[in-house]
Amino acid sequence: MGEQPIYTTRAHVFQIDPTTKKNWVPASKQAVTVSYFYDSTRNSYRIISVDGSKVIINSTITPNMTFTKTSQKFGQWADSRANTVFGLGFASEQQLSKFAEKFQEVKEAAKLARDKSQEKVETLSNHSQESGRETPSTNQASSINGTDDEKISHVGPEAALLKTENERLKSAVEQSNTNAKKWETELQTLRESNARLVDSLQESSANVESWKKQLSACKEESDTLREKIAELEAQCNEANQEKQKNAQLTVRVKELEAELQDKEQELENLRKQAEIIPQLMAECETITAKLQAAETKNKELEGRIEGLQLDIDDSQQKQGNMKGELKKFMDILDGKIDELHEFRQGLSKLGVDN
Repeated sequence: MGEQPIYTTRAHVFQIDPTTKKNWVPASKQAVTVSYFYDSTRNSYRIISVDGSKVIINSTITPNMTFTKTSQKFGQWADSRANTVFGLGFASEQQLSKFAEKFQEVKEAAKLARDKSQEKVETLSNHSQESGRETPSTNQASSINGTDDEKISHVGPEAALLKTENERLKSAVEQSNTNAKKWETELQTLRESNARLVDSLQESSANVESWKKQLSACKEESDTLREKIAELEAQCNEANQEKQKNAQLTVRVKELEAELQDKEQELENLRKQAEIIPQLMAECETITAKLQAAETKNKELEGRIEGLQLDIDDSQQKQGNMKGELKKFMDILDGKIDELHEFRQGLSKLGVDN
């Protein structure tokens, strides 16, 4: 069957800077496919990512690996075999959580595979040791069954069978020893890888602490800069207020200068008017004399008007009396006309009768 993908997602891939061990270096220009692969023949798991024709992640998962979430959308793990730290930036927090859960599952599966492999190694090692113990006793038993020709003739077929079994056990022991050495070598390799991984994790932890200190220092510096900016803004505001006050004062000075010019012009006009005051005084005296004469004439006219008013009142009273007498005369005339009318009617009746 070979390797088969068991989980696939997309993310931006990063690797730790090999020189500084602090900064992240983008391994892909855009989000690429990141997949978990399972190799059934080797019973192993790998994380593989390819950008075009370039393999940017080829990490075999071991039980000692740890996937760490460093933010809501970013996670990382250290690979001691590749001697690097991989980082993945996801589009959402859900994708990061799913990838972390899958990493934990694969890690547990790798741990179970390692435990089974160790159990198999221990079983084969115990079997080889038991076979090694049984072989000398068998040889000893075959050697005490007889001497010379009697022994050979007495146990010939059985000795051949034991010899064949012994050869088979020897080959099994040699194979077991070879496998044990091989597994010891792989175990030592795993221990060295684990040691490198622990060193990488410790270094990553130290880097994280360093980054935290740098972040704290940056925050303090940012706070200091913000305070300085606030102070500068306050000073700028004060300067702007001073500029506004200066502008207002300048406008006020110009207004005062304009008022001063107006006052000087008024003063000049008053001076010019003061020069013609004697002439005006003479004119005033003349006008005063004329006013006095006019007042005298006015008094005379008022006396005449009062006389005329009295005449008018008398004439109005007489006119009223005449209107009263005229009204009485009209009433009398109306009575006479009515009497004349009645007399005519009487004459008419008398003429009709005759």
